[in-house]
Amino acid sequence: MSGRFIDITLRDGTTLPAYVTQPAKGSGPGIVLLHDAAGLDDFVKRSADLYAEEGYVVLAPQLPELDPKPGGIAAENFAALVDALRALPQHAGKVSVIGYGRGGRFATRIAAQADVDCAACYYADDFSACLADIPTIRCPMVFHFPEHGAPDAREVEAAFAGRPYIERYVYPGVSAGFIVADREHYDKPAALMAYSRTLSMLRKVLGPHFDLNHLWEQHCYFEFGARDVDAVMPTMVDEPYVNHVPTMTGGVGHDQLKRFYRYHFVHSNPADTKLIPVSRTIGADRVVDEFVFCATHSCEIDWLLPGLAPTGKYFEVPMLAVIRFRGDKLYNEHIYWDQASVLVQIGVLNPEGLPVAGRRTAEKLIDETLPSNALMPNWASSEGKPI
Repeated sequence: MSGRFIDITLRDGTTLPAYVTQPAKGSGPGIVLLHDAAGLDDFVKRSADLYAEEGYVVLAPQLPELDPKPGGIAAENFAALVDALRALPQHAGKVSVIGYGRGGRFATRIAAQADVDCAACYYADDFSACLADIPTIRCPMVFHFPEHGAPDAREVEAAFAGRPYIERYVYPGVSAGFIVADREHYDKPAALMAYSRTLSMLRKVLGPHFDLNHLWEQHCYFEFGARDVDAVMPTMVDEPYVNHVPTMTGGVGHDQLKRFYRYHFVHSNPADTKLIPVSRTIGADRVVDEFVFCATHSCEIDWLLPGLAPTGKYFEVPMLAVIRFRGDKLYNEHIYWDQASVLVQIGVLNPEGLPVAGRRTAEKLIDETLPSNALMPNWASSEGKPI
């Protein structure tokens, strides 16, 4: 944990401990982070540290048993939590509130009654208690519902009707607690999707904004242009990971990834390696890059063709990279390509009788007018039929 504990005082005089953490640059927009019934545990502190890595000052208080009823003292005390965040010298800019379970219910109350710029609610422990607050919410907000235990869909639709600034998502097959890694209901894909959606709202409303295109271009230059491992690693978080999906090559953590880059990637690419950009999509926390990888198999390419001696054959293959960032650093890369098409082009896989196109996959990606369905024996059977 990288933060520290402070005491904050509510308007009724109650003193609460709170975990505070901040971005590396020292200041940023703020988040009040509200825990569920488990209390201010390691999950909440890890989450606070993660949001700090994204550029936010985070205040995570140990909540008392506050009265959530309309008209209760809770409203003033909830506003005091926001005031406590704004009073931090590290805080600069706007404020959000994020809550889990019981904290999600309280986050909804704060969004309705306190001065915040956006909010997020994960599986409120009593959604019916949120219904009275939703009509008065005027800031952007996102609700994350698990499929199991979610409120009635008609009730949700009625509550959010006419409020386009409130997003809601249901995660199939999961239960409350699906974002907590050490609990039985943890579901990593759903947790990552929910986190990315929350972060998208935060970036849009609070900032900070990072030039992900430039950061990715710089990273690629150090990999393929300068071929400088010592320059590559500082573009990434302290413990990054890379996964080349078809060959499962890469590394998890700084040391394993640096070893991979130094001995099996950066200096293992053929001299004529070229990347042809096709498209690039930039989101709140990731870049999706579509390109064609071109090279001659003049050396053993450990990451792409592990264990195969150089054949001297030239190949082109479409690739897709999904690059996730934390703040202004790369966190992970998932790289995809059609391995069979590469193996055909270097002459180690006979394509006869197989639905494999080789270099034509790269050619058609760039020129969509080339014939489609050439690998489909049944394509001719639909010629002239009604459509």
